Amino acid sequence: MMHAVGMERTLVLLKPDALERGLVGRIVARFEDKGLRLAGMKMMQLERGLLEEHYAHLKDLPVFPEIVAFMMSAPIVALCLEGLEAVAVVRAMCGVTRARQAAPGTIRGDMGMSIRSNLVHASDSTEAAAVELRRFFAPGEICAYERALDGLVHIPDKP
Repeated sequence: MMHAVGMERTLVLLKPDALERGLVGRIVARFEDKGLRLAGMKMMQLERGLLEEHYAHLKDLPVFPEIVAFMMSAPIVALCLEGLEAVAVVRAMCGVTRARQAAPGTIRGDMGMSIRSNLVHASDSTEAAAVELRRFFAPGEICAYERALDGLVHIPDKP
């Protein structure tokens, strides 16, 4: 179903603060408004083992226990989004990690005030997205389909 050149899948996690603040629908709508296709979505209560794997690159930092505790404090919503250059598009839409420094117009810039409670996680490369999608979605939980509007939205740039 990923026929067009540049079509990618990426993972987005809507963190506990997004759920607690009632922002899930607004955040998902922003991705859909952009033209990204929702290919998978589920609510999960994360466990320590999964978080230790997902945040292994942060394991030696003093804030690691705080990150794990925060991510276990309430459910998250895992999304698989598809689109042209989806990884870069989603990262740009999220804004920088330090939400107070994120540009207006980004999810973090418009809705966040914290580095920890920054609403979203987004894969930082196509390689990371492939690994992270397998971590959060079982086979069969990501759906392949086409929308009538995809031919209007997913048009590769011509050189």
